Amino acid sequence: MRAVVVGAGIIGVCTAHALRRAGLDVTVIERRSGVAQETSFANAGVMAPGYVGPWASPGMPRKVLRYLLQPEAPVVFRPSLSPALWRWIRRWLRECDMERYRRNRARMQRLAFYSQEELRTLRTRHAIEYEQATGYLQLFRTEQEVEASATTRAMLTELGVRHTLFTAEQCRALEPALHPATGLAGGLHLPDDETGNCAFFAHQLKDIAIRDGVEFRFGVEVQAADMALGRVESLRTSVGPIRADAYVIAGGIDSLSLLAPIGIRLPMMAVKGYSATAAITAFEHAPFTSVMDETYKVALTRMGNRLRVAGTAELGTRGMSLRDGPLRTLLKAAHDWFPYAAIYRQAKFWVGARPMLPDGPPVLGRTPIGNLFLNTGHGSTGWVMAVGSARIVADVIAGREPEIDLEGLTLDRYLAGAAA
Repeated sequence: MRAVVVGAGIIGVCTAHALRRAGLDVTVIERRSGVAQETSFANAGVMAPGYVGPWASPGMPRKVLRYLLQPEAPVVFRPSLSPALWRWIRRWLRECDMERYRRNRARMQRLAFYSQEELRTLRTRHAIEYEQATGYLQLFRTEQEVEASATTRAMLTELGVRHTLFTAEQCRALEPALHPATGLAGGLHLPDDETGNCAFFAHQLKDIAIRDGVEFRFGVEVQAADMALGRVESLRTSVGPIRADAYVIAGGIDSLSLLAPIGIRLPMMAVKGYSATAAITAFEHAPFTSVMDETYKVALTRMGNRLRVAGTAELGTRGMSLRDGPLRTLLKAAHDWFPYAAIYRQAKFWVGARPMLPDGPPVLGRTPIGNLFLNTGHGSTGWVMAVGSARIVADVIAGREPEIDLEGLTLDRYLAGAAA
């Protein structure tokens, strides 16, 4: 049986590897010149399953409106006249209900914890090193943030995730590089959560997949799916038709243009994230523990001899140009916590389009088209969900029962109108 995977980001690469392990002949089609060159390229690198949850949450609409008035903000909303944007927002607002939030969060965390275990198994099997580190510290600037964390701590306790509420002194003892002049009320330490270089992992897994027999075809643009008798007959590409027995769409936000003409219309929107990656110039002032600034939702992660500063969710803008506002937010967090670690004006800046569905969980597995499968819509949680999502899709295609319940993780929830 031959499978074609469209997309070679972290989702596509993991899918190709999982399909090959399931015994299929696999070809990956990617328009770029290599793997992980878009959304997977320079993300925060955080893998914290206990923190995975939908963007649609109670109180978030009010926060977004408040952020409109702030020069540095974790969420940037730029209204436009796009009908697709306002349809997405209408669905998203509906999902901000507490009951729906809890349901969607449970679905996402089910997948994230499964994926974390699958990643650890894969990492051990192949001895993959990708600048990974263990331990994560959420920093609270104010007492109000400490108090507000009670809900999160209760959730982590319910999930069995180890965590400890730290005083400011304990935070500084764990991470001495924290700048003493920046106000700190406390922190939440999660010793088992992980960080790692997503793109570096994708490159290594690509090499492993190639050794196992996966074919990667770079610089190939997929133009359309040609249909016959209710099935995909071939993919029309810039190098001619490509045929297979099964097709997996794992192209992130670009999946929309391929799916819509064949009747699959996902309510998926690009929510852009930004990062700055700077060479560490003063190692004694750089962090060894990955930290999250709770006020600005900015993660600061050491990756080898570089510091990755990542965050911001920007909705409503087209194109992938770098905007000053989100970059100011990143640099403020970096200068506040680790001002002497790097020369931030020399950082490499990045923006990526995260494919987000209004309710939060991705769509995995079957479609009404018998030989077409999906692995897309992971939003900002693609890295933490990638290996598990790939295993699930490979199991479905290979006719095996997935190891976790897929309720709420498939296209069925949209076909049934549950989120309409």
